[in-house]
Amino acid sequence: MLLLGEISCLIMLQKPSKNIVFFASGSGSNVENIINYFFGRQDVQFKGVLCNNPKAGVIERCNRLGIPLYCFNKSAYNNPNGLLGLLDSLEPDLIVLAGFLWKIPEAFTSAFPDKIINIHPALLPKFGGKGMFGMHVHTAVVNAKERESGITIHFVNDLYDDGKIIFQESVVVLPEDQPEDVAAKIHELEYRYFPEVIDRLLFT
Repeated sequence: MLLLGEISCLIMLQKPSKNIVFFASGSGSNVENIINYFFGRQDVQFKGVLCNNPKAGVIERCNRLGIPLYCFNKSAYNNPNGLLGLLDSLEPDLIVLAGFLWKIPEAFTSAFPDKIINIHPALLPKFGGKGMFGMHVHTAVVNAKERESGITIHFVNDLYDDGKIIFQESVVVLPEDQPEDVAAKIHELEYRYFPEVIDRLLFT
């Protein structure tokens, strides 16, 4: 039996949980993979997914996983006070861009310095910039006859794919590889390393 004083000590020893908020535009496979990585942990809470695509697959995932979903359009994004207010209310320790395709406004990066991260499917600074996402990146890698590609996890600033690099991991691109083959290799890296890097950022 625990006495009241012992219960108070236990409560004081518990670390406060860390809050994660996602931005997503597509299927949300990285969102679900990250949630699964932290499954059963009491030190992480998923406060919601902000989505700019009403047809995105991540919406079904949110419904299935019981994660709050907030959809917004371009008009709301271009006048960010409302979204900034929402983000403030969610108290994020980390904002994770998981397949989010719009450029992050300076208002967001100023409000949450070193709290917004993105994963890019190439070894930056190669194959970054406006329009370089998904299969566009993998096609460019193959057409350039690159012998390696990989992932880059980086902090987000108000330029495309320009923030400070946190982590990179590479994979071999074979001469016979097609863009779809490269994509499959990159997805494996994403699923393995993205949750681990998030874990490290939150707790070290």
